[in-house]
Amino acid sequence: MRPIKTGIIGFGKIAEDQHLPSIRANSRFELAATVSRQGHGPAPSFTSHEEMLRSIEGLEAVAITTPPSVRYAIARDCIEAGLHCLLEKPPAVTLSEIEDLACLAEAKGVTLFATWHARHNQAVTAAAEALAGKRIATMKIVWHEDVRKWHPGQRWIWEPGGFGVFDPGINALSIVTKIFPGALFVREAELMVPEKAQTPIAAAIAFTSPVAEGDLSASFDWRYSEGESWTIEVRTTDGTEVLLNKGGSELVIDGQVQVTGDRTEYPDIYARFVDLIDERRSDVDVTPLRLTADAFLLGRRTAVEAFKD
Repeated sequence: MRPIKTGIIGFGKIAEDQHLPSIRANSRFELAATVSRQGHGPAPSFTSHEEMLRSIEGLEAVAITTPPSVRYAIARDCIEAGLHCLLEKPPAVTLSEIEDLACLAEAKGVTLFATWHARHNQAVTAAAEALAGKRIATMKIVWHEDVRKWHPGQRWIWEPGGFGVFDPGINALSIVTKIFPGALFVREAELMVPEKAQTPIAAAIAFTSPVAEGDLSASFDWRYSEGESWTIEVRTTDGTEVLLNKGGSELVIDGQVQVTGDRTEYPDIYARFVDLIDERRSDVDVTPLRLTADAFLLGRRTAVEAFKD
């Protein structure tokens, strides 16, 4: 079968570390072009997606890995050009943007895939199976990391539409919305915003759910300099304890490790993308983005000291 000619728009660190090797490792894809502001990247490289669309014959798909603030306009142009689109998380800045893209993709008969890479772990699927049909006693999310390590010098994260600490925190929300056995709502939130920034460096969230009886909470913090702490602990009313460690790649149930191993998130994303293209279907789940939006709507803003990169 002829490989799908694919471009990467927004060729930065995540594209180089994850998307590029995943495309090259999948025989169903052929890297046809890359786009970055500097024009640096493998294959024919361009400084704008418009130039790529004009120049590359037979282009069929794109992976859009830009910052979210510019993603909508780029994706719309690509869908209008008849291309299948894979979107890095979060898929857009607003729910209205991603809804419009989904409607346009359906009208054009192309695939739109809003990816949530943290869901693509065997441990997450197994955790969802373990919690299916259960009532929840408590849930505690801890998503702490060092912004200087993961976003060095990236000023866009502090601007409107940059998401702040929700850029990594939405990964936790993407896992929770897959494993939680019922509806989940933001009850209240506190957003800790540095001086001269528009987005939070830390957040504390309390949730509520009709299938839960106790505290449901999340702590997101970008000021953590001692490695990473990416954990989700869930205890059910029948006493089962489910723990996801290492960003969702390790599952522990009642103290016993059930699933652990190498992270294969992005290869799995591209395998899913192939299936969606073959079936001419889209996969656009906005539940993690909706919870993020609700946290911003309901959140109390607390001023904290200025962040210095």
